[in-house]
Amino acid sequence: MSKAEGIELLTRAHDRLREAVAGVPESAWGAPTPCGEWTVRQVFNHARLDQQAYGAAVTGSGWPEEDPFQPVDGLGADATASLDKALADVAAVYGGLPADADEVATPLGPLPLPVAAAAAAMDAGVHAWDIAVATGQASPLDDELAEGIRLAADRLADHLRTSFGVFAAAREVPEGAGRAEELLAFLGRDPYWTPAGS
Repeated sequence: MSKAEGIELLTRAHDRLREAVAGVPESAWGAPTPCGEWTVRQVFNHARLDQQAYGAAVTGSGWPEEDPFQPVDGLGADATASLDKALADVAAVYGGLPADADEVATPLGPLPLPVAAAAAAMDAGVHAWDIAVATGQASPLDDELAEGIRLAADRLADHLRTSFGVFAAAREVPEGAGRAEELLAFLGRDPYWTPAGS
């Protein structure tokens, strides 16, 4: 994957996260999600703070003031604006990186630029899915996006799982499952999760 492909992947994942957040009904912010005990509000805050951290890791400034892994179960005055700022900031940082950059600083340590972009895209795209399925929206995670994200998942997920407990154990999926279902299952999610079954 080239720098341009990595940036395009990150842009698509950001778009899917924005769309999922915009589609949350006012009554659904407290709904359960595939992320354990987290509500939609908490997943939103976690995703926003994680993207902020991806930008800050490169620039050295603008780190989140809150812990992304202890996200508050509340919303600020303008949640959409705060998300837009975090996504625009990290997109600008990644877009400004030289194409020949060997490694990029990330919250997970230095990574090759395409992997770093895919890691940020993984965070945005999978949490877009969490928010969408928790609030009755169509899945924003298509096979093409999932295939791009898999570059980061294959490299990082097992380390994150064993060292930090970020993902649950990988799940099996039925034969013939698509790339999106396979990615979600690899990251420990039930690809067929519904609020009713939570």
